[in-house]
Amino acid sequence: MTIDFKGNHFPKSVILYAVFFYVRYGVSYRDLEEIMAERGVEIDHATLNRWVVKFSPLIAASAQVRKKPTAVSWRMDETYIKVRGKWTYLYRAVDRDGQTLDFMLSERRDTAAARRFFKRAVGTNGAPDRIVIDKSGANLAGLQSLNVILKFMGAGRIIGVVQSKYLNNIVEQDHRFIKRITRPMLGFKAFHSAAATLAGIEAAHMIRKGQLGQIRLSPFKQFAALAG
Repeated sequence: MTIDFKGNHFPKSVILYAVFFYVRYGVSYRDLEEIMAERGVEIDHATLNRWVVKFSPLIAASAQVRKKPTAVSWRMDETYIKVRGKWTYLYRAVDRDGQTLDFMLSERRDTAAARRFFKRAVGTNGAPDRIVIDKSGANLAGLQSLNVILKFMGAGRIIGVVQSKYLNNIVEQDHRFIKRITRPMLGFKAFHSAAATLAGIEAAHMIRKGQLGQIRLSPFKQFAALAG
């Protein structure tokens, strides 16, 4: 997939550098504006925000397509992200080796949101053999609902469900990187911009974990390659 950068007043390399720096290192837009100025690029923080919101989801989608195969045993959990001063819920799943599977920001933490996330993750990665979740009744109900759909569609098998706080430590530990990057960003003002930015953070995290298999390239070059 090739991302279209036409119509922008700055070169593709400058845009990608700014977006990568923001989603990988956790700075405010004011800080990023200053960093870019130090490199001879005068750009206001509002434009930097538009770049991140526009291009991060496209790069994350490319990362999902290009990532290496993942294991068939998953770990799923959600963490909290503040948007407009209120808590929202970032659903995340990794495999048994800690490789990122999928993620979804939701304004609610309920059965419908859990079902939507599981359907999305399975649609992207295929159905796993089992999913480890916590003791959340909403997550259990969402997964059971997905199993009903799989059975109705004649998928041949259903997904095994394991509820264990201890076994979910790997995804809870993985949340920490995401929270460490979002903390200096001083909060999100809108849900759509939060979801877009988090997609870029997740893509950068996948690169950090070596999921694109391009270990000979620097993290930035791997990120830029996702734009085509």
